[in-house]
Order: sequence, then C-alpha cells, then structure tokens
Amino acid sequence: MLENVLEIGRLDSRAADFDAKLGALLDRAPEADPKVTAVVADIIAAIRARGDEALVEYTNRFDRRSVASAAELEIPKAAREAAWHSLDPKLKAALEAAAERIRAYAQHQKLEGWEFTDADGNRLGQKVTPMDRAGLYVPGGKAAYPSSVLMNAIPAKVAGVGELVMVVPAGDGVVNPVVLGAAHLAGVDRVFTIGGAQAVAALAYGTRTIPAVDKIVGPGNAYVAAAKRLVFGKVGIDSIAGPSEIVVIGDGLTDPRWIAMDLFSQAEHDEVAQSILICPDAAYLDAVFSAMNARLAELPRADIVRQSIAGRGALILVRDLNEAAAVSNRIAPEHLELSVADPRKLLESIQHAGAVFLGRHTPEAFGDYCAGPNHVLPTSRAARFSNPLGVYEFQKRSSLIEITPQGAKRLAGIAGTIADAEGLQAHAASARDRG
Repeated sequence: MLENVLEIGRLDSRAADFDAKLGALLDRAPEADPKVTAVVADIIAAIRARGDEALVEYTNRFDRRSVASAAELEIPKAAREAAWHSLDPKLKAALEAAAERIRAYAQHQKLEGWEFTDADGNRLGQKVTPMDRAGLYVPGGKAAYPSSVLMNAIPAKVAGVGELVMVVPAGDGVVNPVVLGAAHLAGVDRVFTIGGAQAVAALAYGTRTIPAVDKIVGPGNAYVAAAKRLVFGKVGIDSIAGPSEIVVIGDGLTDPRWIAMDLFSQAEHDEVAQSILICPDAAYLDAVFSAMNARLAELPRADIVRQSIAGRGALILVRDLNEAAAVSNRIAPEHLELSVADPRKLLESIQHAGAVFLGRHTPEAFGDYCAGPNHVLPTSRAARFSNPLGVYEFQKRSSLIEITPQGAKRLAGIAGTIADAEGLQAHAASARDRG
C-alpha cells in the first residue's frame, strides 16, 4: 500500500461547517504589510528626490552589484538580440510559436472607436488611442519567466504603445538570457537591469536615465506590490496579484494522474499557491489523492508542492456538478478547469473565473505558455470584478461630443435645469448661452 506523503484538506458540502471551512480556505487576499509599505515609501521618496543617484545605490545594495552610473543599467538592443541567437533552436521555435498564438489572440481584443448620430444630428462617440509608454516589470531571482515577458509585452505592442520599457533585477549583475531573448522576440524597446520598489518608482516618476511611463504591468514580490499600490494614481497598474491558484471541477472520469499533475502545476509556484479539486465522486477524490502521492516524486520542486498542498490545497466533495459550479463561483479562481464530459454545458453556470479551460485535454499549463489568451489573471477572488490582462489595458478611450445648433437648443434646457439644481450657475449660463 502506498504511504501518503502529502497532506491535504478535505471538505464536504453536506457538512454543517462547510461554509466556515471554505471561507477560511479562501481568506487569502493580498494585504499590504505596514512595515513593507513604510520601507517602500522611503525608497520611492528617495528615487523622487535623488533620481539616478538613489537608483544606483539601491541597485548596488539589493542586487549585490557595483554599478558606477545609471547608464550602466541599460542592456543594449544588440545584447538582447545576441541573447536571442544564443538560445537553443528548440526553445527559440517554442517561444516563436507561443508569441504567434499570443499575438493572434490579442489582435481580437483591440478596441475600435465608434460614433453615432442622434435625432438632432448630434454626433457622439468614442476615440481609442494607445498609451505613449508602458513599463513591464519582470521578476528576477532563481527562476526565469520568458512567458511573462511575452504575455505582458505582446498585448502592449498590439495595442500600439509607443515605447515599452522593461525592468528586470540582475542579482550579481546576471540576467537570464532566455528572458532577454524573449524581450527581443516581443519587441521590447528598452531594458534596464533594475528591480524592486526602486524600479517601480523609477518607472512611475522617471529619472534622468529611466523614462517615466503611463502604466506599469507585471508581477513581483511584496515590495514590488507595495510600490505599485503607492504609485497608483501617478501611473496606472495592472493589478496587485496574489499567489497563483487553480480549481478543477471533475466528473470522476478524467485520468486521476492528469488531474494530480494539473493541481501540482500551480502548487509548484510557491508555498502559498492554492490547488482545489471539486467533484461529486468521493472515490475519485481518493483516486486523485493517491495519484498525487504517486507522482510527487517526479517533481524537483516537491518540497514546495508539499507545503502548498498542505497549507492551501483542498479536495471538496459536492452533491453534483451544479453545486460544484456554485462553489467555484464563490471561489472565483484565477484558473478553472472543467474536466467533465460536457464542459460547454457546465460553462453556462460559471460566472467568476480568470480563465476557463474546457475539457479533459485542456490543462491550465497550455494557458500559461502557448494557448493564446493571457496568463496574467485576477487572483484572490478578484475575478468577481476584474479581467485578464489584454490589449484593452494599454488603450485609452476618449468620449466624443459634437452638438448641432438644433441639438444645443434641446440640451440647453436640460443641462441648465440640472445645473440650477446643483447650484452651479456658470454651468447653467454656459449651457443656456448655446440655446
């Protein structure tokens, strides 16, 4: 008999304490740590006051470097191109295929302007324009994430952003060549080897060397997240992302080994990632758990997976698939797999999810790399009110209003009356002047 090497929470929707247990499981919204926020506020203030000088100081301190000037922080285009050409041909082909699919999907997301004419001949509409400059934060550290470069950069390029500036920390002065190669492939315009709160501050406020941007996208650690919170308003941001998460709704007929690895695919990100399986078949939940124990040894990051599953994972027994959908909607997961016989039918009951993967042959991993839709998704139940990253995040909408003399006569009375009610006489007079 296989000895269980994993621990995982088990919930039953029939139990009296189910709602309380599910609520505790989902209590994971990212919150600002006051100590981290205080440190980050000081860093931002220093960047605003001393610009490049402070940026160099923080880079040398936190990334163990000995940079003399901010000019040394930029990686030239030729170096990025060289990094691309140095990659293994198989990896280059995979990145090119992924980029092509991401770009093709993004093309469908482009917002277009529109106008209409009302009964008085007034023309009303909307103009869509791209942002002038966007900043892309790419994490450094032990892992390299070329997929994040593609997912963040390509929609910005499809939107028509004038300049895309990427920042990536270079611990000990080293940047992974795969990340640089992906930046070249995606058409990133400038790359700087800076990270942390100081990089976010530099992008938001600008220095002599780092150009100020209009929006900052991309994931980072707690200090990066705190910095994005503090600079929001000066610039736009994509989101404050929490730990990765996946929910799988199963009907008990998919190979348990497949589902085990699907759950692991998110658990291996970090110790606080969340993996949940919902199913009306108790025996199947046991089968998946057995498969998880059997396949854990396949993973180099088994220790991280074990901690993630024990701390945040769950197997949830429900009455039927309709209840499974209701539980999933309460979770509002970042990734949702519908591993059932008729996923399109079940999809009709799904209201909240960052991305939905339909059918037994659609693992979340395809979405992370090459399916086409963006892998930057709302976490921590934010799928209830926010969206995946897309081209529309890099486009702005301006309202268009053109009133005819006939229309002005009609609108003058309406606007004037409402302005009077609000006590704003200049508004009222301005409107009535046209009537």
